[in-house]
Amino acid sequence: MQVRRSLGVVKIKGDGQQLVEGPTKTGQARVVDIDDDTVAALRTYRAIRGSLAPELVRDAALLLANLDGTHRHPERYSRRFVEQVAQARRALGEDQLPQIRLHDLRHTHATLLLAAGEPVKVVSERLGHANATITLTVYQHVHPGMGRQAADRFAALLRG
Repeated sequence: MQVRRSLGVVKIKGDGQQLVEGPTKTGQARVVDIDDDTVAALRTYRAIRGSLAPELVRDAALLLANLDGTHRHPERYSRRFVEQVAQARRALGEDQLPQIRLHDLRHTHATLLLAAGEPVKVVSERLGHANATITLTVYQHVHPGMGRQAADRFAALLRG
């Protein structure tokens, strides 16, 4: 999947807000590899949208647009996510599921990959960080426990 642009919300004093499309933070498009199940789900979604209106699936079309092809407000996703988490917490018991924001899924993604031993450079590229130093700084909390694993691995290598 290619990430080629971003969407920002600009507040205009006395006149509400405006959605503004622009480049990514780094100014560079990036490719993010996704698994086969996600590809299949996106293809199904695209086919359904294409049956509604061909312009919704042209190459320059937004992935998650309104039915007229315009941007959806980003807060729509955040609000819906908060509602879904609240519903799940009520159903499971609030002590069984932490209260999280949509953006926290990004942190969870990175933390799980790093804890599983994925190279920092790969995680950094997936997140769209300008360099791996940013990733190391933000996710340094993942690494302390990994030092022990590295020591054990190194000792095993020395033992042959």
